[in-house]
Amino acid sequence: MQFFDQAIAFFQHLDILTIWAICLGVLLLCGFGLPIPEDITLVLCGYMTYLKAPPQHGAKYVAIAVVVGLIGVLVGDGTMFSLGLKFGTRLVTKWPFRAILGGGRLEKSKEFLSSHGPKVLFTARFTPGLRSVVFFTSGTLGIKLRTFLFYDGLAAMLSVPALVLSSWYWGEQIEQVIEKARRAEHGILLVILIAASLLVAKYFWGKRKKV
Repeated sequence: MQFFDQAIAFFQHLDILTIWAICLGVLLLCGFGLPIPEDITLVLCGYMTYLKAPPQHGAKYVAIAVVVGLIGVLVGDGTMFSLGLKFGTRLVTKWPFRAILGGGRLEKSKEFLSSHGPKVLFTARFTPGLRSVVFFTSGTLGIKLRTFLFYDGLAAMLSVPALVLSSWYWGEQIEQVIEKARRAEHGILLVILIAASLLVAKYFWGKRKKV
């Protein structure tokens, strides 16, 4: 909660348009692997809208906050995908992409995407630290733009409104909202890890049977 409390203290003196602009910028940078939790940024966007919006216009303001969140998330994701599509692995040797995509992460992501297809794009949205690598890799593999937008857009349409709206609607219980958001993300991550383990086991079992 320390980061969240510090951000609230900073935002208290700003107008709502400036707050939305900052949240948009942070979400765009998260698409490049900025080590700030994307879910906390979305919760902060919703909560500051709750604090700053005039009561009679709350629904209109939170709708704008949701749109800001969706634009930040999808443009950030789409940028990484486009960079992979246009430049391929040539960017891996250059900073800051070396820090994001190096250490064997690109190769592992490429192998996983090749084996299990674009459905991985949906689960990647709920996996902090892997999103940028998976989206970049999907571009290098030549996955079609409409396929990328379908899976990533579907995941974003589920997660972004849920986080922004919940932190706005239950603004008075913001600590509980943050805790539930973290638990939900951890739960989704656990399901993804279990599913991935089963898929890997199935893959190696199939190779063993062929031998």
